[in-house]
Amino acid sequence: MGKIVGFGCLGVLGLFILLGIVVAVVGGDAGDTTSKPPVASQPAGGESAPASKVPEKKVAVAVVAKKAAFKKSIIAQGGAYTTVSVTVTNNSSKPINVNPLYFAITDANGAKYAAELGADENQIATVELAPGENVTGAVTGKGTFTAKSVTYTDGLIGDSVRADVS
Repeated sequence: MGKIVGFGCLGVLGLFILLGIVVAVVGGDAGDTTSKPPVASQPAGGESAPASKVPEKKVAVAVVAKKAAFKKSIIAQGGAYTTVSVTVTNNSSKPINVNPLYFAITDANGAKYAAELGADENQIATVELAPGENVTGAVTGKGTFTAKSVTYTDGLIGDSVRADVS
């Protein structure tokens, strides 16, 4: 009986070790999607800088955010709202999901605002983007504030991509 219990525990331990190795191998190529490529500066004297020989890495999901006017929907409750127009582009080889719940707006003071569902008539759609596709729509936060950036999270707990609001 002791051997059966011992081998059973050893099997469970081996399974966890194997699972850890698989996760490390599969997740090892994940990079920081919030970093920006380096920008070449122009030297003094008006001369142009030589072109970099390092190819620019294309991000899997690109997010562009711009200030936008709030267009109140019939669902919006009283009060003030701040809206940002967001475009999400799928540059990966796999489909991605876009959902208003996957966005958060950060203001100039660092406070985060969750997206208010149905507040703006132009709310970003809930869609699956095939490779190469993009979608544009509004992401709205409750209250009046100066939007500094928008964060898109691939799924509720996936990788995040941040874009400054222009």
